[in-house]
Amino acid sequence: MSGTFLKGVDISFVDEIEAEGGKFFDAGRGVDVLALLKESGINSIRLRLWNNPEGGYCNLERTIQFAKRIKEHGFHFLLDFHYSDYWADPGKQTKPKEWENYTFAQLVEAVRDFTRHTIHSLKLEDVLPDMVQIGNEIINGMLWDEGRVMDDGFDTDEQWENLAQLIKAGMTGLQDAITKEDKVTTMIHIDRGGDNEKSRKFFDRMSLLKVEYDIIGLSYYPWWHGSLQDLEHNLHDLADRYKKDIIVVEVAYPWTLSSDDVNLPFIFNSKEQLLEGYPATVEGQAKYLKDLITIIQQTPNQHGVGVYYWEPCWIPSKKQWSVGHDNNWANLTLFDFRGNKLESLNIFKEIH
Repeated sequence: MSGTFLKGVDISFVDEIEAEGGKFFDAGRGVDVLALLKESGINSIRLRLWNNPEGGYCNLERTIQFAKRIKEHGFHFLLDFHYSDYWADPGKQTKPKEWENYTFAQLVEAVRDFTRHTIHSLKLEDVLPDMVQIGNEIINGMLWDEGRVMDDGFDTDEQWENLAQLIKAGMTGLQDAITKEDKVTTMIHIDRGGDNEKSRKFFDRMSLLKVEYDIIGLSYYPWWHGSLQDLEHNLHDLADRYKKDIIVVEVAYPWTLSSDDVNLPFIFNSKEQLLEGYPATVEGQAKYLKDLITIIQQTPNQHGVGVYYWEPCWIPSKKQWSVGHDNNWANLTLFDFRGNKLESLNIFKEIH
């Protein structure tokens, strides 16, 4: 995929949706959603990996099986290590239960071993990822509290050094499982798409501590991370400053604010959260996506190399989910509540 703009989607919930009866449609016709995504211009699939999730989804066994489908359809494959049994994000980076009582040295070893075992297992099944994230949205660190940074009481040289050691352990585990012929690129992923100050603080520390990686990953949700102009400024500054390729690896925008049909507690639920000029309609969603991708592609020196829509397929096909809460994302998808493809998905066909 070298030189190709990555038009990706994180569809980690699709395994659970399909396994428990959910279906997808295009113009009323039942479809294999991966084939439909391919037809719609998507060229990369991202999957999250949890260590030992209670619900049973997003573990290594199921990731291997789903990765086989990804490869069969010819997609580029991005694997997202959370190093947790559950969501890891800026508000929580909970250690896997098995690692709870480890010393820091044992934790470093566990990250290396888990990464090596995972990558080795995927390679044995001929589904080696093309790209790997060491951690998910780690602006505040990972594997708290040992690897926690930024927050009050944790913004110290010692804590940053701990985080660097944990990231390096993941990178080492990856390299231990592959050969020089295997082309696997690496990403460090924070959120803060529109927050240049915090983005710079984080990646300055990575540079200072000599953490080696290929790609900067950012999440950008405007209701949390600022305006499109904020994102544009951050992309330009990071590209100039670090001379690395950048992927906006999580994005989304609503196609409706109405939950009348499904009665769900949406994360995005008010007009005040909308960007001016981008209504909560299928057309507004499409315009947002098109303009967002244009901004990424105009990053200096062609350092904006991809975008991933987060969970465009998480339709409300069931009530109780393995993650233990309702589907609060169903109006941020690229399918309607019944699994019908929205026209906004076609934007990816227009992007080159």
